[in-house]
Amino acid sequence: MNNVVYVLDASAFINGYEPGNNVNYTVSDITHEVKDLKSQIRLNQAIDEGNLIVRNPNDKFKLELDEIIKKSGDSLRLSEPDKNLIALALDIQNTNSNVKVLTDDYSIQNVLKIIGIPYSSIITKGINGVYNWVKTCNGCKRDYPEDYPYEDCEVCGSSLFKRRIKK
Repeated sequence: MNNVVYVLDASAFINGYEPGNNVNYTVSDITHEVKDLKSQIRLNQAIDEGNLIVRNPNDKFKLELDEIIKKSGDSLRLSEPDKNLIALALDIQNTNSNVKVLTDDYSIQNVLKIIGIPYSSIITKGINGVYNWVKTCNGCKRDYPEDYPYEDCEVCGSSLFKRRIKK
């Protein structure tokens, strides 16, 4: 069995994860999210010591992820760095079936749970179930698809919000 390969979100560094001698990956976008000095030192030290590989995912896995999150509505909640991180986990899983993502981000965890990639939190409990997201009108409660381009309801003009629904 292959050793576990860890894919690290910014929250791993921010919340004190020490890469040690594990095989660790992240995407370049995530390195820009690490802002505080202590976390930056931890991140840069891991890169310098060869304990962290910064790699972007193959476009094939980004497209695969886009299809998955369109169905769940998670595209409403995920940033580009989040999407790239999950796509990297898919990419690595393609060659090493023993991958685990370290993140405290509930939206990332939700998608990982849907696609069956293990994850762990650093300082939070983590999610309990899988949720989907829909755009909903504040006024008439009409639901809209995730690609609806406006922030207001076409029926009553009220603003839209992102609503979580249990899957």
